[in-house]
Amino acid sequence: MRLPFRLGLRGELLLMLVATMAVVVVLFAALWLHEKRSNQDARELSATALREMSREGLLTRGQTLSSQLAEAATNPLYYLDLAKLGELARAALRQPDVVYVVIHDADGQVVHDGSGDIPAFGQPMSDAMAYEALAASGVHAQWSEKLLDVASPIRIGDERIGGVRVGLSRDGATRREIEMLVPLGDRLQAASNEHLAWILALLAALGIIALGAMWLLQRRVVQPIQGLAEAAVRIEQGRYADVRVQSDRQDEIGELVRTFSRMSDSVARHDRDIRRMAYTDSLTGLSNRLAFREALDERLMTLQATSGELALLFVDLDDFKRVNDTLGHEAGDEVLGQLSMRIRLAVERLGGVGAEIARFGGDEFIVLFMAEDIRTSSGQLAESIIEEVQRPLVLRGRQVFLGASVGITLFPFDASAAGPLLKNADIAMYQAKVAGKGCYRFYSKAMDQAVERRVQLEEELRGAWDRGELSVHYQPIYRLADRRLMGAEALCRWQHPVLGVVPPSVFIEVAEKSGLIEALGRNVLVQACRDAAEWSQPGQEPPFVSVNISPRQLRTGDLPDVVASALASTGVLPRQLHVELTETAVLGDEVQASALLSRLRATGVKVWLDDFGTGFSGLSHLRRVPVDGVKIDRSFVADVLRDPDDLALTSAIIAMAHSLGITVVAEGIEAEGQYEVLRERGCDQGQGFWLGRPMPAAEILRSFQE
Repeated sequence: MRLPFRLGLRGELLLMLVATMAVVVVLFAALWLHEKRSNQDARELSATALREMSREGLLTRGQTLSSQLAEAATNPLYYLDLAKLGELARAALRQPDVVYVVIHDADGQVVHDGSGDIPAFGQPMSDAMAYEALAASGVHAQWSEKLLDVASPIRIGDERIGGVRVGLSRDGATRREIEMLVPLGDRLQAASNEHLAWILALLAALGIIALGAMWLLQRRVVQPIQGLAEAAVRIEQGRYADVRVQSDRQDEIGELVRTFSRMSDSVARHDRDIRRMAYTDSLTGLSNRLAFREALDERLMTLQATSGELALLFVDLDDFKRVNDTLGHEAGDEVLGQLSMRIRLAVERLGGVGAEIARFGGDEFIVLFMAEDIRTSSGQLAESIIEEVQRPLVLRGRQVFLGASVGITLFPFDASAAGPLLKNADIAMYQAKVAGKGCYRFYSKAMDQAVERRVQLEEELRGAWDRGELSVHYQPIYRLADRRLMGAEALCRWQHPVLGVVPPSVFIEVAEKSGLIEALGRNVLVQACRDAAEWSQPGQEPPFVSVNISPRQLRTGDLPDVVASALASTGVLPRQLHVELTETAVLGDEVQASALLSRLRATGVKVWLDDFGTGFSGLSHLRRVPVDGVKIDRSFVADVLRDPDDLALTSAIIAMAHSLGITVVAEGIEAEGQYEVLRERGCDQGQGFWLGRPMPAAEILRSFQE
């Protein structure tokens, strides 16, 4: 949170000193309060101890007096000598703190109470303490708020003939406690006042020291720094000649002042270079993002006043990451330099007066273009840029082929501000990517709706598995030699309660881009293993289940652990599980992929390479990537009856894979002729609608049981 005003160094130092003093005051206050609490505790403990001592002393006196009186009254009570009993009772009443004396017979009737005419003679004792006094077998004490009642039985032999009760007042003991506590409290209070005086003296001394430190800091630190701040303002404004700061001090502040003076000369010398570096991309020499945004804002202000038109082209290179991965980042930088020149030439050929070209970041470029017929001209420019990028690049003695996807947005038709224009161009470029790359698309509001639908689909996909909307279907895989069912490929299906059946091509892409594919892939793997565990039939080879693994799952590095956990939790045999990875996913990081796949194969799990033939690797990579099988892409199988080239390529894949001991599976067998040709060429296994469509787990289980 920013302060609403500027404190300055002086204010910060003052605030720091005030905070320090506040902390010290709080500490001293806490110490003094602690001492007060300690004194209070000492006073309370002393009072408690005195109270207990008084209580014990009073109890001892009462027990002694009661016992002695009971012993002396035994014979007089036996002979009912009232005169003697009266003499004993009156003698006890004269003792300090004694309030009453009652001598009673065995039935609890008063015999004597020390009075002259004994008005209570013969009457039963009816006070609250009488019951316990009569029931006590020995000396018994009872306490009330004001009295201590001590009763002692009078016995002749084992026969109880009566008893004595002596009541002692607690007022005297309480008064003596107070008399002893008052001097103690006075001494504790005096000590506390003395400590408080010392604390206040220390605080005053600290305050004087703080004021002295504040004055010294103001004189020796704050004032020189204020001078440097004024010099910095002049440097910021470019008034380097007005900087006049000198100091003869031989300390850090003096060195700082002299450094400021040298810095002014250095900044003036490099000011032009800094400005150039701040607004230019060092790799391509084009404007950078900052310079382009300022140019765009300025151009829009001009066009809004003149009702002009403008096109913004967002250019993103296709498959540029492959260059960095295969040839290195230095080669990638060289490619960006060459392509930036081609984009600039394409703009110049179309006569882009006042056009701005910038590298927006990574492999992204932005072109700001103006012309008469802006829509037609910007489309022609996009085509020209795509053609220039697609021309082969010669890099280190080899040719490199790349493409570009271009998104176009128009001012003022699509948006009137820089931010929305850039967003629209990015959305249009993404749609060009979706359309197959190597093309351009104009922005339309429908694209915004498509983005919103994708976001909504991502939200719906979260939790779809837990809600039971996602399920696993299985497409059977047959051995082509005898058309025997060998296993099945696990395929995820989404039955949305509102949208209906969502195609896998739609929600799998959403899962990949959002990162949900990891959890989804793990759930599909476990479910597929759980279903495959039920497929085994006695006396037959256990069928296998093949599960597709996404590139993101492979990149996490924990695929072997995930697979091992699925096998352990479902009980399926490792050889029953085949994991399928696309060729491009494996080649993204061939070293890591080879290590992970080797760990999988060591456990008995089979590894298949899916969509084989569509990537950039070729069969030579099969020697370096440990796989057990390849799946010929359906694009080759579809034309195997019509296109001799596809037939020859398919036959070559089968022959070369067999020479390496690798199983070959054909995808997309849709006709009997395709089945026969592949079987004749020695293809091991196949799948497709002609052999069997994807089906729920219950149906594939019946197929294995037949």
